[in-house]
Amino acid sequence: MNSPIYIIGTGAIGKALAVFLKLDNKNVILIRGSVDDQSVRNETFQVELNDKTIVSASVQVNTLSNFNELNGIVVLTNKSFGNAQLAKSLKSKIKSSPLVVLQNGLGVEQSFIDNDFPEIYRCVLFATSQAISENTIRFKPVAISPVGTIKGSGTYLSNVVDALDNPYFHFKAVDEIQTIIWRKAIVNSVFNSVCPLLDIDNGIFHRNKPALSIANRVIRECVVIANETGVLLREEEVVESLVMISKASDGQLISTLQDIKNKRQTEIETLNFAIVDIARKMNKESLVTETKLLGELTRLKSELNQ
Repeated sequence: MNSPIYIIGTGAIGKALAVFLKLDNKNVILIRGSVDDQSVRNETFQVELNDKTIVSASVQVNTLSNFNELNGIVVLTNKSFGNAQLAKSLKSKIKSSPLVVLQNGLGVEQSFIDNDFPEIYRCVLFATSQAISENTIRFKPVAISPVGTIKGSGTYLSNVVDALDNPYFHFKAVDEIQTIIWRKAIVNSVFNSVCPLLDIDNGIFHRNKPALSIANRVIRECVVIANETGVLLREEEVVESLVMISKASDGQLISTLQDIKNKRQTEIETLNFAIVDIARKMNKESLVTETKLLGELTRLKSELNQ
């Protein structure tokens, strides 16, 4: 039997990844990120792929309280605002197992660094996943998702990538992950504010020039801040990434818009506001006025919809 892969978070990405790994004959367990003290059960999930074909698998769904130790690979697909509490719950259970943070945003791994987790890896997600019913997910890959070392020896990196990679959802090891994290965080700051405010799908930026113009301005602001931190990015490459994702996920709703529609808390704090906070600490908050405004409007829309 393969070593277990524990996926914490039963959202659209977590369910899709669990199905793909199960179909690839991996030993996968899906763990609810916010619900505990419940019995284990098997659930069948369906994933609709790009070509409209549907794959499905029965996956074990469990809760964290049922485990004294997580001896395997631990993958986080839960909402990042729960990381501080999750780090406390995992600290005594994870021991030397590698932790893979598969979340969007800046600084989402900090709670696990602060709690001295020994092996922390970060995956930058290049795929979109949307629930179309409770147990049916629509999944669209955009590119291979890179995985890099945040803390530790990096000994497990190749093993982590080999374990997670599958025919439907591809991963690759990279030596330098911070530049990719920043580039994707800037792109997500655009998608996760503009799309919810317009109540529109991800394809808006390759279909509509005024929307792309707004995106360009936000990207320009954020690239300046990234460069000030020592992460060197070019505005053109970030725009290119945004348009690529927009085309590949045309018709798909970004996670923040899904959260607002379902009256759930969003992750805008680790996107627009994370960049604004970094700018503020450098006394450069005036350089990210549009990034901040779009974040504030998105947060307000979310709060009004609760």
